[in-house]
Order: sequence, then structure tokens, then C-alpha cells
Amino acid sequence: MTTKSSGFTLIELLVVVAILGVLSAIGISSYVGYVESAERKAAENIMQQFSLGQTEYYSGNGMYYSVASLGCTATTTTSTALETNLLGGADSISADLNYEMCIHSHSSNYMVKATAKTGTCEITMTANGTFTRTFC
Repeated sequence: MTTKSSGFTLIELLVVVAILGVLSAIGISSYVGYVESAERKAAENIMQQFSLGQTEYYSGNGMYYSVASLGCTATTTTSTALETNLLGGADSISADLNYEMCIHSHSSNYMVKATAKTGTCEITMTANGTFTRTFC
């Protein structure tokens, strides 16, 4: 007489673990892509706020605010200066954003630049609101 044992075999358990591993790998990579995309969008929104600040600064001073005349390197210092001079000291660029920003102007035009703290992504926005993403 044979008896039936209840439970799972080792093969069945290994198959379930393998399926869960594949699903979690897909989920993690999707999540990382979502986070990077959200950070890029947040940086672009802040760049648009700086553009509005530039309009107000120009109205009061007759020229655009600039960190540098020919180009700029985005650092914590330049980001803080932008927040102070264009946004009235509002802390728009949070520490967990993963982007630093700067503005450079030439003649009657300016460009806002955001550089990722980690990675190679660089986003630029012209005075007319055109975005360019490099290595993103």
C-alpha cells in the first residue's frame, strides 16, 4: 500500500524561487528607471522656476543673473546662489534631488544647466524654454 505525502518537492520550490527572482529583478530595474525619470522631471521643473526668476531679476536689474559668463560648473555653491538670488532663498533644490544647477548668461540671453551628482546626465534649458538632455 502506498501513502501520499503532502508538501512540495524540491524541484517545485526551486521553480517558484526562480520565478520570484526574475520578477523581482524586473521590478527593481523598473523602479530605478522610474526614480531617475522623476528626478529629471523635478530638475526640469526647478529650471523653469529659475527661468521665471530670471524674468523678475531682469525686470529689476536690466540684465540677467549669471554665475559665469562663458560657462558654468554646477555645484552646491552655485545651486545655493541661484536659490538665494532668483527664488528668494527658497530651498527648491533638496539634498536628495541628485542634481546641481547653475546659470550662465551672455549678451541678452541665458542658459540654465543641471548636472547629475551621480552619473553623466546633463540637462540644459535655454531662455526660451527648450530642454536638451545629454547622456540621460
